[in-house]
Parts: sequence; structure tokens; C-alpha cells
Amino acid sequence: MRLAELSERSGVSTATIKYYLREGLLQPDHRVTATQAEYGEEHLRRLRLVRALIRIGKVPVAVAREVIAAADDPSLSHHLRLGAATRALPREPEPAEDDAATRAARGSVDALMEQLGWHGMHDEPSPALGTHVTSVAALVRLGYPCDTAHLLPYGRIAADLAVAELDAMEEQSTAAGQVEAAVVLTVPYEPVLLSLRRPAHLQESARRFGIHRPLSDGVPSGPVLSVMARARLYG
Repeated sequence: MRLAELSERSGVSTATIKYYLREGLLQPDHRVTATQAEYGEEHLRRLRLVRALIRIGKVPVAVAREVIAAADDPSLSHHLRLGAATRALPREPEPAEDDAATRAARGSVDALMEQLGWHGMHDEPSPALGTHVTSVAALVRLGYPCDTAHLLPYGRIAADLAVAELDAMEEQSTAAGQVEAAVVLTVPYEPVLLSLRRPAHLQESARRFGIHRPLSDGVPSGPVLSVMARARLYG
């Protein structure tokens, strides 16, 4: 296909495609003459990956180039290729290790990793793990429970979700397609996941308590005690 068709099919302007070519984000075209070039399906797939990194993941061009180089590097395992994409995405600053709340959170997170059987996390440090420590440290400062017993249900849900998402990635037939899927499942799908929690809570609350059934003493008890009640929000 010619440049105009590639632009139409990809939704990327011809000027942007030329910019990606100059920056090494897109593989070279196939020259037909000195003034004309042809592009193939591989260029269309690469444009999807570049758009996922830059437009969705908000990754700088220089970092996107590194991710693409990793995706094309046959010496790297597929695990490392996918990791290069997700590590490149914007993330929170590393937690301050000299902070008491961070140290307590680190202990809770380490215990959680052990309970889940997620061994080797410190051998291959993940920025996402640092973000998790920061989030747990915020709970510590607020005085909310965040020991292994409270964190374990979230970890198990995350493990099940990881299986489903890696299955979805493997449906892509190319390495570039799977790297793209790793970016897309991490960035635009995370708000989808979080936004499902509240309607799920509403549904479970209605199932447990009934929409119109008043509480006899104002506070649920026994097996219907909510997570928030366990946090002693009701005193």
C-alpha cells in the first residue's frame, strides 16, 4: 500500500507517519522508485503499537523507541519484551524507604508476596510493586488495616485477572501485537477495572441486605459485616 492508504487505514496522518519513520519508530519503507514507497501489513501493526505507547501510554518518543527495539530483539525472552513495554509506562515515584509507614507497608507487601507464592519479585524489581507499597503505606498512615489477611483477597483477584489478560495477549499472533496488548490492557483497561468495583459493590449490597429491607439495629453483623465495618469505621 502507498502512504496515503497506510494513513487512511491506521488513522495516523501522513506527516506523523513520516515523523515516526525519521525517529526510527517505524521500520523503513520498501522503495519502489526514488520518489515512491510501499508499505505492508507489518507497518500497519507497528503503527498500532506506536500509537498504543505514545497516545495511550503517554510514553516519550525516545522511550517508545527503546520499547520497540526490545520488542524486535530476538535475544530477549518474550517475558522481557512484555516487561519492557509495561516498565516504560508512566509510574509513581519510588516510595521513601526511610519513612516508618513505608517500612511497615514493605513488610505487609513482602508477606503478601510470600502468601501468594509470587517468588522472585525482588530479584526482578517492578515499578508496579513500588506503587503498591506506596498505596499500602497510605493505609498505614490513615490507620486502616493492611496486613496480609486484608490484602490477600485483592492479591488473589489480581492473580486470576493476570491469567485472563495473559490469555488475551496470547490471542495476538505476533510479538508486536502482544506487546501492544500489554500496553492497552495496562493503561485504558485499568480504569474499566476500577469503575466496575462500585457497581459490583451495589449489586452485592442489594443481594446481602435487600434494597428496601431496614436494618434491625443499624449495623450489619456476622457474615454480612462489610470490609469497611471490619476497618472499624462504625466505632
